[in-house]
Amino acid sequence: MLRLPSVSLLVVGLVGISQAWNATAEAAEEDTRPNILFIYTDDHSHRTVSCYPEAFDWVATPNIDRLAKRGVRFTHSYIGTWCMPSRATMLTGHHSYGVESMRMVGDYPGSEYDAKQCPFWPSVFRKQGYSTAQVGKWHTGTDTGAGRDWDYQRVWNRPRYQKNSGAYYYGQLIETDGGKPELVKGYTTDNYTNWAEDFIRGEHRDAEKPWYLWVCYGAVHGPFTPANRHRDTYSDLTVPTPKDIFPPRPGKPDYMQKIEFWIKGDKGEPVMKGGAFGGRTVEGIKGIHGNTLTDWVRQYHQGVLAIDEGVGRLMATLEETEQLDNTLVVFTSDQGFGWGQHGFCTKLAPYDATIRSPMIVSMPSKIATDAVCKSPVGGVDLVPTFFSFAGLDLPWEMHGHDLTPLLKDPTSKRDEPVLVTLTGRKYGSDTNVIPTNEEDLYLNGVPWWIFLVNGRHKYIRTLVEGQVEELYDLQADPEELNNLALKPGYAKRLAELRAATISELKRTRAGMVENLPAVRDIER
Repeated sequence: MLRLPSVSLLVVGLVGISQAWNATAEAAEEDTRPNILFIYTDDHSHRTVSCYPEAFDWVATPNIDRLAKRGVRFTHSYIGTWCMPSRATMLTGHHSYGVESMRMVGDYPGSEYDAKQCPFWPSVFRKQGYSTAQVGKWHTGTDTGAGRDWDYQRVWNRPRYQKNSGAYYYGQLIETDGGKPELVKGYTTDNYTNWAEDFIRGEHRDAEKPWYLWVCYGAVHGPFTPANRHRDTYSDLTVPTPKDIFPPRPGKPDYMQKIEFWIKGDKGEPVMKGGAFGGRTVEGIKGIHGNTLTDWVRQYHQGVLAIDEGVGRLMATLEETEQLDNTLVVFTSDQGFGWGQHGFCTKLAPYDATIRSPMIVSMPSKIATDAVCKSPVGGVDLVPTFFSFAGLDLPWEMHGHDLTPLLKDPTSKRDEPVLVTLTGRKYGSDTNVIPTNEEDLYLNGVPWWIFLVNGRHKYIRTLVEGQVEELYDLQADPEELNNLALKPGYAKRLAELRAATISELKRTRAGMVENLPAVRDIER
């Protein structure tokens, strides 16, 4: 006799089928979440990318330009102020004054943090079903987060191996998944591209999960060493001398009158003072081609070429593996870099020439293509944007704003201003009281400052008692040579932006807002 299953068994069976269907549906839904490829360069000015109008006419970066054609190029992108705080922002979504427990320890670039006080958001992606990975430069504490924030990690841990921290281009000690370091040969830009390609192809990750990959190139940081194959490029060029390469610099704070990285050579052309580049871990590096401004700018631009090739290779790998349509690609840098503008050959200063980064975002299936966004944006905006694309709630309050509306309609108006701060080597609550001693207050000759960009105007406040405020019209005066704060007709706009800066500091709970030094009174 045919035995029919009991009702209870049928219910169990139907429940089981329902659970299976739900699990399958959830898996299918998870599979549709986008991958995120975050390409992050170092000390990289927007002027080195040929799709930016500020680039010299001889600059050629065809692969990055191609990425811009299939996405949105941001004209005014302010990611950070220097290597370490910019990366801390990328890991927390906070300005440096909100990165609690991060601190410099011992010899530079030694640093530490408490992971409980300073959680990094990739751990949240990991818990929510993403495979997370990072390759390249690590510069935020000896703890890289291997196994906590990252499923896979192959990094140059500079804070841990301080004696190796100047090896930007050859002979790096590389940690894999937090293990013992291995001395790796080869040109580092190419190495990082190779490891990123392997991950995209499926190595070191779960093929069923979406992924987040942070590629941290060390180029084009000093000593600005190009690959051997690029050392003959960009020949027979002459770089024009920036207008205020030599002091005095009218209308600017007192420290700006002392900036002197360049002096006049025998023929009157600018040459680097001291005959060599001076950085904390790359002191005394002589130029490959010579010591003039033109020589150094040529060498610097040559170092970008391997990055451009790397971008081309990574995009080709996405296409080859049929992941291109479902991958959000973000290309930017920790901050820009100045070559003669306002007298600099470094980052740190609050001017576009030393701070502004390239930034291109691409995912044609979801956002605009061949588009330019003129709204200023900040580094703190990237993390909320990543969470938005992944369909995940923010795990804590972020300082920035989701850029998705601008990515869908780059001509739309952005109401939020962009705030950027330099707090030297201090982080978190250690920034509540602004130091007065030179060692803590100044970094390579530049004191703490705040700036706010709202529309076409930038407001700068130097955090030294009695210093002049600065106000620039970035459309009429992109070189920031004419300080409108000194002009009677701009008193109202100056007051508005000063108040907006205070408001933004309060919104993001900056302890320093109660301790800002007084500005200089201006006789009008």
